[in-house]
Amino acid sequence: MPKMKSHSGAAKRFKKTPTGNVKRGQSHRSHILTKKSTKRKRHLRDDVVISAADKAAINRMLPY
Repeated sequence: MPKMKSHSGAAKRFKKTPTGNVKRGQSHRSHILTKKSTKRKRHLRDDVVISAADKAAINRMLPY
């Protein structure tokens, strides 16, 4: 059986952690940053772990 392919769009957006969780970047950081407070932009920098509801779908898209 051939190797499965990763979903290329998901591969660009999600990274797996060593413990098996999946990290994602925060939204609202790409443009119109002047009206957003420094505190808000600073908190949007960090990656967050995806919710449990999305975990199965993301793991199907990223088999390796």
